[in-house]
Amino acid sequence: MRDPELTRRAKAMRREMPEPEMRLWLEIRAGRFQNVKFRRQKVIGRYIADFAANDPKLTIELDGDTHAGQEAYDAARTRFLRQEGYRVLRFTNSDVMGNMDGVLTQLAGVIDELRRAPLPTLSPEGERASGGATGSLSPSGERVGERGTRK
Repeated sequence: MRDPELTRRAKAMRREMPEPEMRLWLEIRAGRFQNVKFRRQKVIGRYIADFAANDPKLTIELDGDTHAGQEAYDAARTRFLRQEGYRVLRFTNSDVMGNMDGVLTQLAGVIDELRRAPLPTLSPEGERASGGATGSLSPSGERVGERGTRK
């Protein structure tokens, strides 16, 4: 269950976005950028990500002056988000304000990379490798045992 206090804080943060967040949001919102649906101030576990997408699993964090001295907290947050399956991108507020094209180029590269990620390799053993039923399917689709007997 989601923490109601985190949800309340996320809603408040959406209403009071700093200028760098607002500028980036205007570039990536509503699937405009690379056809990716980003959400802003998304609650993920015990953290609020500045921007997050589920497909591909990606978060964008903007670090302003308030992040100075919070390296340990940011590292723990990044570890948690990675454990949840997210790729974490960090930009500074000055990157967004002074080099939006560079930020968007890097973001596009990461999205392309995530979309090209290989699919997991399936076991050549099929169900047997995962402890599933032994045997195979008959031409009619019925499960048959190792000696061809129906189960």
